[in-house]
Amino acid sequence: MRTKKALVGAAGLLLAAGFLRGQLLMSELGEEAQWEAFLRTAAITAAEQFTGSEAVANPYKLTLEKDGLKHFALWKNIDKAEMGRPDRWRYEIAACRMDRLLGLNMVPLTIERRYQENRGSLQLWEENQFSLKSKNDKKIGVPPRYTYGWNNATFLQRAFDNLIANEDRHANNILITQDWRMILIDHSRTFRTSKKFTDKLIYTEKHPEGPKLMKQLPRAFVEKMKGLTAESIRAAVGEYLEDEEIKAVLVRRDLILAEIDRLIKKNGEENTLY
Repeated sequence: MRTKKALVGAAGLLLAAGFLRGQLLMSELGEEAQWEAFLRTAAITAAEQFTGSEAVANPYKLTLEKDGLKHFALWKNIDKAEMGRPDRWRYEIAACRMDRLLGLNMVPLTIERRYQENRGSLQLWEENQFSLKSKNDKKIGVPPRYTYGWNNATFLQRAFDNLIANEDRHANNILITQDWRMILIDHSRTFRTSKKFTDKLIYTEKHPEGPKLMKQLPRAFVEKMKGLTAESIRAAVGEYLEDEEIKAVLVRRDLILAEIDRLIKKNGEENTLY
């Protein structure tokens, strides 16, 4: 039985989008149309539902099979708002599409698919060696040859979560591959519109856990953010974000750019952008 790993092959040694380190591989992105077709049409041959305190949305791990290929995917259909905090499956798809629009490629491919006659998000299961929580709990250090890339991936994660107002990023939804690439999952609690998430950013010097800056960012990524418009975001995310949610993204974009300007003035452009 073939698996995704078998399809990646030798090209998997290359990185996607040369200006970034810590994301999906070039081979994976090159095959994304094929994987999207697989997610849409493969037969669901098994399902396991996650429950408990660390699986609030109670998602399903689905086994998909087609033409001799077998792979897992995560299906989620949560759609509620408790105490003014929306938790919606459509944000999973919007986060993936925003990730691709910005050229980050840190979020696994995510589409809409019905399961048990219900609409929901279906995300390709990414292979990893452990979560950030496991790394921290076991006090696993980043190998020296990966330190620079890992640090830059962390800064990109903060910038992305600032943009989409991800109030639910924690160590269990940051995955680490064997070659220390960072994969970001679980985005159903994002795209906030309240004043709390449009007046200030999540990751700054004033983060509750201490300073968490977007210390260094790729110039290409910053330019892509500068180029965002309501029209370009709508074209990317389609029906999965409302107008108010898109407007809030652009407000936060401006806050991010202002923070980058502040870091440039403090540390110098050569130490802030690469």
